[in-house]
Amino acid sequence: MILSFTNQKGGVGKTTTVLNLGTFLALKGKKVLLVDLDPQANLTSGIGYRPEKKHSPRNDTFKTKKTPTIYDIMIKKSKIPEAFVSTDIENLFLVPSSLDLAGAEIELVNMMSRESILKRALKDIKTYYDYILIDCPPSLGLLTINALVAADKVVIPIQAEYFALEGLSQLLKSIEMIRNNLNRTLKIGGVIITMFDSRTRLAKAVEDEVKVYFKKKVFRNKIPRNVKLSEAPSHGKPIVIYDETAPGSIAYRKLADEFIKRFDRKP
Repeated sequence: MILSFTNQKGGVGKTTTVLNLGTFLALKGKKVLLVDLDPQANLTSGIGYRPEKKHSPRNDTFKTKKTPTIYDIMIKKSKIPEAFVSTDIENLFLVPSSLDLAGAEIELVNMMSRESILKRALKDIKTYYDYILIDCPPSLGLLTINALVAADKVVIPIQAEYFALEGLSQLLKSIEMIRNNLNRTLKIGGVIITMFDSRTRLAKAVEDEVKVYFKKKVFRNKIPRNVKLSEAPSHGKPIVIYDETAPGSIAYRKLADEFIKRFDRKP
């Protein structure tokens, strides 16, 4: 199953969620591919992969030769298996990003069927993975459109803060447009509430409003505001490796269980 983690608002926890949810899904025996479609490449660095270095900062797990990135897949039509890198987590693989992707939207404009490039790239390998999680940039440009066209479902992380629902109507309109014109099977797979602070009335008010709008699509398990979650990517580690006892680690573990119950097609 291909899932696009999308919200054009930045700072809502898309990358943190893709990294840590993907890690826990892999630890639970699922074969997972993470696709970093953001030019900022925070998912790539957050998992410890540094393309400019010969080795991972932690060990020699990663390939030593220069590996193609998602830019090469999207623009140069490289085959996606050429871009796979393995990680320290068994069953967890990555298609890295790089700053080269920053100009990709301009380069994509003149390409034929530019909205479907990622879908075609993933077509031949999607059956080898239980989950392919796409980390989208904070925009509704051609890169995000490619993710939505390729995806079976879109997952929307929403922060439990005042401006949480700002711009959400535009995102939903974009999803509807993609569904009507480019991907008729696209569905909203779920909404994840992130940066939740149970001590504040505001967080609970945002949660209530999100549930009124999305109803049962909202995951029960919320991700708390947690310093360890913010620290872990700077060390190139998922939260479970950085501090498995942190509240953020416990929350993502529970979310992974809920995720599997909702999406796993196997008995």
